[in-house]
Amino acid sequence: MKIFTYIVIVLAILLIGLNITQIDPKNPFEGNSSVALIGIVATLCAVILIVILKMSKTIEEKTKNL
Repeated sequence: MKIFTYIVIVLAILLIGLNITQIDPKNPFEGNSSVALIGIVATLCAVILIVILKMSKTIEEKTKNL
């Protein structure tokens, strides 16, 4: 599970980088730029959810040891 979360985070960061290259600075809310912005927001949400999952697993491990 630990390796899986790291892989997902790395893939998400790569997707953010890819989507940043698709944004047109002159028209960031039109055409492919809007799709890229939506992709960036969705990927950031996925990263936040993975981080929450990791934190919950560490809390679960600490409470089992008590």
